[in-house]
Amino acid sequence: MFYKKEKEAEFKQLSGYEVEEGWYPRVTKIMEIKSKPALYRFYSAVGFDNGEKIKEKSATEGTMVHEAVQKIMIGENPIVPLEIKPAIDAFIKFKERNLIEAYPELIEKRVIHNYFRYAGTVDAIVNLNGRFGVLDIKTSQSIYRDYNLQTAAYFDALKEKFPELSARWILRIDQSQKCISCGSVLRTKGGRKKITKPFPYTNGMCKEEEHVWSDPQGIIELSESPVSHENDFEAFLGAKRLWEWENESILKKIGYL
Repeated sequence: MFYKKEKEAEFKQLSGYEVEEGWYPRVTKIMEIKSKPALYRFYSAVGFDNGEKIKEKSATEGTMVHEAVQKIMIGENPIVPLEIKPAIDAFIKFKERNLIEAYPELIEKRVIHNYFRYAGTVDAIVNLNGRFGVLDIKTSQSIYRDYNLQTAAYFDALKEKFPELSARWILRIDQSQKCISCGSVLRTKGGRKKITKPFPYTNGMCKEEEHVWSDPQGIIELSESPVSHENDFEAFLGAKRLWEWENESILKKIGYL
């Protein structure tokens, strides 16, 4: 991939961080190199331009959830926008049932791996029910296996500084509505309304105008990645090498390669 000189600064800003050792690519940008079939189906269903608008609004909503949850974890009482209140209420109940000890200095923690030369920002490093680990917050429809590569990258960058690290978690926070008549689920994210058929699909599905939707309900799903992070980390490094190959020209121009 070739870039004009004026695009180099933009590439560096969008793709990485300036750290003491120089410029390093960010973990989430590296992860974009991996194929995402669900994303392709999404664009096919809504169209590219509309898809970009939905993604942008979804990202804004996701940021609101992250900020509220991170403040609650350290004992603050943020003002919660109404559009995400069911999701945040569900997290508050989750916190009441689980022992979460968070630290302000370990929220949105910048991590740097000097040996493999990448950087990133961890949502939180916490004690969860007596174990110390990396916690990554997602507002997606599902927990995807790709997320394990991201947490492995953070874990490997942190393991020397925090030898007591012993876990990697994905905490999915979402909200949806359920049809009282047929059990279908309505998820509104980024301004897009998506209806999923009930499972198991036994009682039939209402016509669109016949659905009787419940109030929005929050969803909390906690998933722990494998105890050993090495397999996921090797996969991340493979993705990193492919990303470097794809962007070889500009990475050489800016002095990274």
